[in-house]
Amino acid sequence: MNRRKFIKRTSQASALAFSSRSLMLKNEEDISIGVIGLDTSHSIAFTKVIHSKDPNGNGTGFRVTHAYPHGSKDIETSVSRMEGYTQEMRELGVTISDSIGTLLEQVDAVLLETNDGRLHLEQAEMVIKAGKRLFIDKPIAASYADAARIFQLAAEHEVPIFSSSSLRFSPSMAAIKNGSLGDILGASTFSPAKLEPTHPDLFWYGVHGVESLFTLMGMGCLSVQRTHTEDTDVVVGTWEDGRIGTFTGLRGGKTGYGGTAFGTEGIGEAGIYEGYEHLVKEILEFFRTGVPPVEAEETLEIFAFMQAADLSKDEGGVSVPLSRVR
Repeated sequence: MNRRKFIKRTSQASALAFSSRSLMLKNEEDISIGVIGLDTSHSIAFTKVIHSKDPNGNGTGFRVTHAYPHGSKDIETSVSRMEGYTQEMRELGVTISDSIGTLLEQVDAVLLETNDGRLHLEQAEMVIKAGKRLFIDKPIAASYADAARIFQLAAEHEVPIFSSSSLRFSPSMAAIKNGSLGDILGASTFSPAKLEPTHPDLFWYGVHGVESLFTLMGMGCLSVQRTHTEDTDVVVGTWEDGRIGTFTGLRGGKTGYGGTAFGTEGIGEAGIYEGYEHLVKEILEFFRTGVPPVEAEETLEIFAFMQAADLSKDEGGVSVPLSRVR
C-alpha cells in the first residue's frame, strides 16, 4: 500500500474511532487546556480567545490552566520574547509548569505552540503517548519526514491531532468553500514569506499562503516549480486534474495575506486574515469531538509542496514532482 493511501486510511479510521470514544473529560466548563511553548504571540492570543465571553456572559467551556514556556533555544526572535509572554500568561491566571510531563498530568488537551518546528516531533510524541488531544501550530514540523512521523505516531496511539493556519477558517474562505464562486478552477494566493535558516524556506511563514492555496484547490497537486529572488518567491503547482494554483511569497515592501479564487460562477478575493477566533473555535470543537477538521493527508501534501519548492529552487527552477519528497 502506498504512503498516501496508508495516511488517508489511518486518518479516516482514527477519526471514526476518536468520535466514538470517550475523552474521559470532566464537564465542559471544566475542560482544561495546556499550552506548550511561550515563544510566540499565538500563545497569548489563543488564550485570550479561549477565556473570552459572549455578550450574555457565556464562556467557551474551556480554560487554559497550565503552560510550559520553553521553546526555541537559538531562534532569537523566539528566545527574546519568552520571558515577556510567560509573564503575560501568569497575568491571565495560567500556572507555569516546570516540565511538559508535569503539564500533561494537569490538562485534558494541548496546544503545541512552540515556534520552532524542529522541536515539534519530540514534544508531540510526549503529548501523544500521554493520550491528549493535540493541536500543533504552524509549522507542524521543520521537515516533511518529521511531519509524517508525527501523524504516524498519532495513528499508532489513536490520538487525534491536527495543524492549520488560521486563514483556512476565515469567513470569506468558508463562503468560497460553500460554493459562492462555484467550482474552483484555479487560485493564486500570497502571504509574507520571511526566511528562517533553521527551516525550509516556506515552512517558517509562507505556510500561511500555501495553506490558503490548498484550502481553495484541495488535494491532488502533482508538481511544483519555483522562481526565487531576494524579495519574492513564486511557486506554481500543477494539479492532477490540470488545474494550476500559484503562491507568491513576499519579503520586500508591504506584505499581507490574500489572493484570488477563479470559479465557474465568479472570481473572488480569498485568503485574507480575519483574526484567530475562527481557528480557535475549530480547535475547541476538535477538542470536544476528537474529529480533526483537516485530514493528515492534506497537511502532509502542503508540506510536501513546500519542501518540493525548495528542491526546485536548488535545481534552478525546474519542475519537481511531490513524489520526490514523499
